Amino acid sequence: MSQPTVVSALGMVLIAGGYLVLDSAYSGIVISTSSKIYTVISSLCGSNVIQVCSPQFSNLNWSYSVSSTTVKALQTNMSSNNFVQLALQHTISVALKFRGNEAVNQVLANGLDIAIIGDNDFYSQRGQNLSQTLSALSSMQPFYSQGVTLSQVHKTGLSSSAALIGSLVSTLLVHLQVVAPLAFLEDQGNIHQLIHNLSQSVHCLAQGKVGCGFDVAAAIFGSNLYTQFNPGVMNDLSSRSILSIISPDNAAWNQRIKLFRFPPLTHIMLANIDHGSDIPLLVGKVLQWCKDDPDKAHALWTSLDQLNQSLVSSLSHLSILHTQDPRIYASTVKFISLLQPIQWIADLSFDQFEAQVAAGFYQVHKVSKMLQLARALIEPPEQLLYMCCCQAGVIGGGTSGEGGSNVIWVLVCEPQECQPDEWPRECIEYIWSNHNVFPLSGEESVTQGARLESINNVEGL
Repeated sequence: MSQPTVVSALGMVLIAGGYLVLDSAYSGIVISTSSKIYTVISSLCGSNVIQVCSPQFSNLNWSYSVSSTTVKALQTNMSSNNFVQLALQHTISVALKFRGNEAVNQVLANGLDIAIIGDNDFYSQRGQNLSQTLSALSSMQPFYSQGVTLSQVHKTGLSSSAALIGSLVSTLLVHLQVVAPLAFLEDQGNIHQLIHNLSQSVHCLAQGKVGCGFDVAAAIFGSNLYTQFNPGVMNDLSSRSILSIISPDNAAWNQRIKLFRFPPLTHIMLANIDHGSDIPLLVGKVLQWCKDDPDKAHALWTSLDQLNQSLVSSLSHLSILHTQDPRIYASTVKFISLLQPIQWIADLSFDQFEAQVAAGFYQVHKVSKMLQLARALIEPPEQLLYMCCCQAGVIGGGTSGEGGSNVIWVLVCEPQECQPDEWPRECIEYIWSNHNVFPLSGEESVTQGARLESINNVEGL
């Protein structure tokens, strides 16, 4: 029996650009996390039937028949899922256009067995009787069963739907031989752009609206500086041929995706807030405020955008400083990790380069704090962030998302050759454990975007 096809896609947090990223005039910083959604596809030994399951949830099994270009849910299904069915429908339609009916039907003739599985971080573990620590989370078995239906699960805000679509679409394209595994690995011929465009289209159809798309972009490409595509590319999406829309040659896909990484010797910490905002409601109120008071909104948006751009340039400058002298950069990070941020620029013993590094980190801290204050003009401030950002070795923090907060992030120094109890992350974890904040085990992904996996190399799969 041949090995199943497995492709993973990444969760993400939007650390800067909330509200602004809804407008293609502005950009946001999107950090992909190490938390992944996996899709596993193998042959089923059944006639033109697709079975989809997610073993982490109760009673989550869907069956579909495939006839010509139509994917139809069987009446035996106890529930439905628009995201899955639309992904199957449109990806198979694309495969038929690329490879022809005979080649695709030959793969589908035996049916498909599809399993969709997510890392534990996508789902709240508050009900699992665990201590609120990272070590407790790491002791859980991979892909832990939630014991509830999909509609009952509490998600943590890492954009599982975008990662699901990116993973499912990618795996189908590889399994149906539209995309060769080597081409996927090497991104030959704009492969990831094709996957991105198809995933964005399916995600918009499933949501019933054109989203800004930063979550899908991170799932496919990884951490990036993101500017939204022209929503007009989706005009008449439900009635037009999706193949004409998703082509990488379609100039209407004018999003800007510039890959991004945090500077060396830093570490992002994530946590789910139990009292997070009603994000759609809050975003709706903000957009209405923009219409009612456009002059004031434009002034605030301009101010926020300037701060976002300053954050990008400050973080990028630190990466440049690391390349200039990694050794002194590392020793400076170790030194400031033991000090509160206000002390980073007060040490007179620094030589010129050490002072540059310390000042660079302080600049990120200052801009991050200004962004928190600016967003407080729109939404209730997250007081816990202020407490975290005053601690030794904490570079900055904020709330994630296009607006509102379900996830908070804190960026800390991660020095080399340091005792574990001296890591700034230990202090932040202690604060969170005393404020009913449940940490997430994910960190910035070291891999970029959607990835072809070997099932034998993923524990628990």
